[in-house]
Amino acid sequence: MSKKIDIISPFGPKLAKIKLSKKIVNDINREVERIILNEKKSKKKDYSKKLVGEVYQEIELSKNFINKKLKNFIHGKVKNYLKNTIHKTANKIDIKNFWIVRQFKNEYNPVHYHDGNISGVGYLKIPKYLNYSKKKKKTNGTIDFINGSRMFLNNSIYNHLPKVGDLILFPNYLMHTAYPFIVDGERRSFSFNIELDKKTADIFHD
Repeated sequence: MSKKIDIISPFGPKLAKIKLSKKIVNDINREVERIILNEKKSKKKDYSKKLVGEVYQEIELSKNFINKKLKNFIHGKVKNYLKNTIHKTANKIDIKNFWIVRQFKNEYNPVHYHDGNISGVGYLKIPKYLNYSKKKKKTNGTIDFINGSRMFLNNSIYNHLPKVGDLILFPNYLMHTAYPFIVDGERRSFSFNIELDKKTADIFHD
């Protein structure tokens, strides 16, 4: 009788999947609604010129809001992510930027990567039947993470169908894209970039 085989994943970037509390989702959505209902604030907080998305609106959230409502949560999850992947404790975790992406029918985010060391994407609103399609493979409204080339025993794409409250952490260099969708409603997400201390992020200090 042959022994059981354990499948391991020693190569490639590691992602963390986390669930946001309803309070965090509601806190961010309330802040977004407060901004978009104020034309002056919407213009002031416009972040689209710094981003590649072909989407309706992208809004930067203030440092004050981030520090008050999100900093402790994000720091804790990033520490956990590092501990469970590279077995390190960061001396510095700096949230460089945090922005909202408001995506509607037929809009998309092209393949891109981020700055910093660790990035995150979370979901705040999802239209009903987001990934509706006449095709068998339903990618509409989903996000692809891309690494390397498709080879034998090696997938190059990880596809995720977002749900409200999902948060994914990933290394900043990991390419990703958000597909368009064909149903009505807003696909509201947020993204952020984290900068770590050099010793933690430098692979040559292992």
